[in-house]
Amino acid sequence: MTGVPLGQHLHTGATVCGDPLNWFTRARYISNPSLFMLGMPGLGKSTLINRMLIGLAAQGVVPLVLGDLKPDYVDTVRALGGQVISIARGVGGLNVLDPGAMGAAAVKIGGQAGQALAAETHGRILNMVAALLTIVRARPISDHEQSVLSACLRHLRERTPHGETFRLPQLLSVLAEGPPQVRQVTLDRGQESRYRDAVDPLHRSLLGILDGPLGDTFAAETSTQIDPDATAVCIDISRIGEADSQLTAAAMLAAWSDGLGTVAASHALADAGLAPRRWFFTVLDELWRPLRAASGIVDRIDALTRLNRSLGLADAKITHTLKDAEALGNEADKAKARGFVERAGMVACAGLPRTEMEELARVVGLTRREIELVSSWSSPPGWAQEGGNEEPPGRGRFLIKVGGRPGIPMQVAITSTERHLHDTNTRWIANGDAERLMAERAAVMRTVTAGDLPEIGAPDWQHDPEPR
Repeated sequence: MTGVPLGQHLHTGATVCGDPLNWFTRARYISNPSLFMLGMPGLGKSTLINRMLIGLAAQGVVPLVLGDLKPDYVDTVRALGGQVISIARGVGGLNVLDPGAMGAAAVKIGGQAGQALAAETHGRILNMVAALLTIVRARPISDHEQSVLSACLRHLRERTPHGETFRLPQLLSVLAEGPPQVRQVTLDRGQESRYRDAVDPLHRSLLGILDGPLGDTFAAETSTQIDPDATAVCIDISRIGEADSQLTAAAMLAAWSDGLGTVAASHALADAGLAPRRWFFTVLDELWRPLRAASGIVDRIDALTRLNRSLGLADAKITHTLKDAEALGNEADKAKARGFVERAGMVACAGLPRTEMEELARVVGLTRREIELVSSWSSPPGWAQEGGNEEPPGRGRFLIKVGGRPGIPMQVAITSTERHLHDTNTRWIANGDAERLMAERAAVMRTVTAGDLPEIGAPDWQHDPEPR
């Protein structure tokens, strides 16, 4: 009964409440404010997360959807009065070298605390550039190349006036120029040929970013900065083509880096007494996309997310199955990806095939009965004799696991307002009905934004727990 109301217990009908933030801070059920969610497509994963977003926003928590691929959360964030930022070719870009909110906060705070935040900002930027290079090369960069990049970034920061930003073309120019502090890292010993041999592979890879599929999106100035005072934020990357896997993975990582940097800046300002304390809830959906982008990318994701427990930040990571981790290139990457599940305070399972559940049971303690229950939810709907739309048996059903405790089987309950805001299959509806549903959704958004909601009765969860 602690946290956001989610639905009903399948066996007792009792109300089930819960979310990673409240179960960590208030109930103290979990030691890590994180949720890992798995399940087959179309069974209601994003519906449950939308419910948590709405409930936590009502408590003053700031939801951050860092990379919305479908989009599943744009309408909800807009209805909450939040900020929606679009990233795609010709739509909007993100300068990965921009210190953003962290850089501004470091200047505002000043002193030793400001210097510490500036050093953390440098580390985040370095990690993001290394991630882009990893995606372009399809393999990790070397520790030597990372040291060269770090020296180039420091040189650029020292030469750039406060309040101004630099971009990837300037980073390439510094590498080509070879100032003394960069040459020192390469151990060129005053020989031009040794310097060029050391930096040419890095030079070629940076050119591959600028002149390749990522250049238009990440080489220009950031089109829209995250508003640190927004009630909610959604970075919409749904306009990136489905087949453009490199750009999708890069956009997701850039969105995560920028969003988590904003969280760090907010808490640094609060620690300095310059802003009120705020809590955040981040959503990292479709985790398998960046995981498959390149060998070694799991290290970059781990570096972006591992240290967020101390930031007043709860998170939800969402993917389809554990096989997303098994598809990675080497055993070390697979083990690190499985670590995302092992470190999660809560694990929520929608319908999964039996083989997947047995694999999950090696990571999360599951009984035979729980494996059978969740496996039954992955079955398709029956053959409707009258031609009606019969629901899959697992739609809206989840098993919530915390450590070795017995799982909580539940059915998500949503209101009609949520149903209108969250319909992930509008493209599959006949044209006339689609237009009608879009008009109804727009009307609901206007009503929610105006704060003039009509009286809403009990949620009709019994009939249709997730919109089609």
